[in-house]
Amino acid sequence: MIPPRVHFLKICSAACALILVWSLQGFCQASEHITLSDTVYVSVYSNIYYGTRGRPFQLAATLSIRNTDPKYPISIVSAEYYDSEGNKIRDFMEKPLELKPLASTYFYVKEADTQGGSGANFIVRWNARHKVNHPIIETVMTGVESGQGISFICPGVSITEHK
Repeated sequence: MIPPRVHFLKICSAACALILVWSLQGFCQASEHITLSDTVYVSVYSNIYYGTRGRPFQLAATLSIRNTDPKYPISIVSAEYYDSEGNKIRDFMEKPLELKPLASTYFYVKEADTQGGSGANFIVRWNARHKVNHPIIETVMTGVESGQGISFICPGVSITEHK
């Protein structure tokens, strides 16, 4: 005969094991449907200053967004362009854009577009239906004047949006 206390412990252990399995099963199923999202700040230099007089050197900027995930798409929700004072100049997107696995897209700010100033930036919002590799979001600035050329990149940084 099994003592009542041992029988009770076996029942409790079995019940705990079942609850753990059910919990993990639900967690795994739910994780397949988690939507991930992020907001990324990217610096843009519409111009930089040079020489003793601080003369502006106008630059073109390309915002590059690359889906680095080899299996799942991501959705670019918005790509908003702001000036040095933090005022929104425009949103480069009218509707979300799905980027297939390993695909990329870009948005271009012309060299002659001086609205942003030297402290311009993009705020990019993206999301995904699956856990994915974070996309590469960066700007590439280029400029040519009198045979002098310059180019450099600015990587995006994840930020928290306060609501």
